This record gives sequence, C-alpha cells and structure tokens, in this order.
Amino acid sequence: MADRINYLNIGLMLLSCGVALFIPFELFLFAYAILGPAHYLTEISWLEKRRFFTPNKHDFWLLAVLAVLLFVSGQPAASQSFTFSSALYTALALGAALVLVLTDKPKMRLAGLAIASALAFILVQTFGFLALLMALFVPTLIHVYLFTGFFMLYGALKERSRSGYLAFAIFLLCPVLCYFLDPLRYTPSNYVVVSYWLGFSKLNLAVLGLDVPTTKAAGGAAALAVFSSTTGLILMRFIAFAYTYHYFNWFSKTSIIKWHEVGRGRLAVIALLWAAAAGIYIYDYTIGVKVLFGLSVLHVYLEFPLNHISIMGTFRELKSRVARPALAPALER
Repeated sequence: MADRINYLNIGLMLLSCGVALFIPFELFLFAYAILGPAHYLTEISWLEKRRFFTPNKHDFWLLAVLAVLLFVSGQPAASQSFTFSSALYTALALGAALVLVLTDKPKMRLAGLAIASALAFILVQTFGFLALLMALFVPTLIHVYLFTGFFMLYGALKERSRSGYLAFAIFLLCPVLCYFLDPLRYTPSNYVVVSYWLGFSKLNLAVLGLDVPTTKAAGGAAALAVFSSTTGLILMRFIAFAYTYHYFNWFSKTSIIKWHEVGRGRLAVIALLWAAAAGIYIYDYTIGVKVLFGLSVLHVYLEFPLNHISIMGTFRELKSRVARPALAPALER
C-alpha cells in the first residue's frame, strides 16, 4: 500500500507542477479556496483525535489562544503584514509547541515556556529577518513546503521505502522545473489579479524584495513584477505547486492517516462547514480570505507539535543511518 500511495503522490506532484506552469494564479486561488478549508477542518479533527501529538489533552489550548489572538489583532489575509505582533504570536506558538512536545513535567514546562517567550520577544524585536520569517513565511511557504518535505522524508526513512525516496526526490525536483520550464505567457483575468493582490501579494512582494506600495504608480510597478515579470511568474509557479500538492498530499494518504474515521456526525459537520467556506469564497473571494484566515492560522499552529516531532524524527533517523556504518567495522574487530 505504501508504494502505491507514494506513486500516487508522484503523479499528484507532477500534476500540480504541470498545471502551475501554465495557470499558477488560478491554480492557487482554486486550491486555497476549495481544497484548503477541507484540509484545515479534517486535519484539526484528526489532530484532536490524537491529542495534537502532545502529552496532555489540554495542551492545544495554548496554541489555539495564540491563533485567536493573531486573528483578532486584525492581520489581513494569509499573507499578513509583517508586524511585530503577527511575528510574535507565531514565534511564541512555535516555541511553545516545542516545549509541550519535549516535556510534560509542570516545572520544566513553565521554565521552558518562560525561556521560549523571552527568546521570541528578543529575537523578533531585534532581528528584522526573523520577524519577517515568523510573520510571513512560517505560516505560508515554510508550512506548505518545508514541513511537508520533512513529513515525506521522515516517512520514507522510517519505512526504508525506495518509492518514498523517489517521491521526495520528485518533490525537490518540481521547484526546479518551475524555474527552468517557461511555457507561453498568459494574462490572468481581472478577477484573478484583484483576488490574489488583495489576499496574498505581500508574500510575493517580500520574496521579490519589493516594499508594499503606497502610491498608485508604485502599485502598478509592483503588480507588473508580481503578475508579469519572469521572476514573478517563476515564484508564483512554485507557490501554486507547493500549496496544491500540500493539500493533495494530505488527502492522498487518507487510508494511512485515517482522518475520515471520526463518525458520521463529525463528518457531516465538516462537510457543512466546508460547503459554507466554499460558498463564501464563491460569493466574494476577498471576504472568504478574511473570514477564514483564523481557521487557516489555527490549523498551522495546532500542527506545530507534529512538525517538531517530524523534524526531530528525521534527524534521528539520519543519525542512526550514519552511526550504523561507522559502528559495523568496530563490531567486526
């Protein structure tokens, strides 16, 4: 079964990448509005069934409160402004999740949370790059690409799966294809331009090294860079691929993850909430982004403990692979 799922994922990666080469903005908007809410709702439900991968069943409340604080602070859209508060909440959630995973002893947790909080305040306030990283990139590209990559590699290492290693190699290859393959240029529709610009353009501007425009002339130049320049299109192909495959990866592993085994009642609620979310996006995409921003951040924060476990597990597996060949000659002697 694992091999079959890995080959399915290779196909889904190539499909995501192939479509992203031609219509990156349209693909992203579709995936974010239709696949995104389904992913948030089913993953939060699945994480709840597994106590959010922390020792105590109430640990998740700390991460949930931080997500709510970010939402009510008025940060716009998925590519929120890189302000001190948005960077701080994400840094606190990331640090707190690590502490919750590492220990369940109350005194150790209090000390760890105090240290994590102090470090978050100091680092975010002192280093502009870290503030930008926490506010803008951790909830977006780092979440959908880097963390997904760790999940894939950790699974392949644990299973010692050749098809898993191949899938991970294709995962690394797809951004390269987005860079080198340049299909015929296209012009996105006005609806696509407006929906993407109002909801997500700060991410593109940050990667392109452009400031958020404050004048009409600057806005026109920035829009050309995002929607028409060669670099802007390469970047958007990667973003569209990363988001679309991130969602595909989740749903392709239903038979392994078993997120659907939660009872008919919960599945019905999830389906109704997803339909409502999709309806809001269809009615007005910009309103949909604003309304569902909190759900998006909540699923990102609640996944942090699992992210830490996957990253630590990956390095543990790699370390064991390196240690065994080194140990073998000594045992032979």
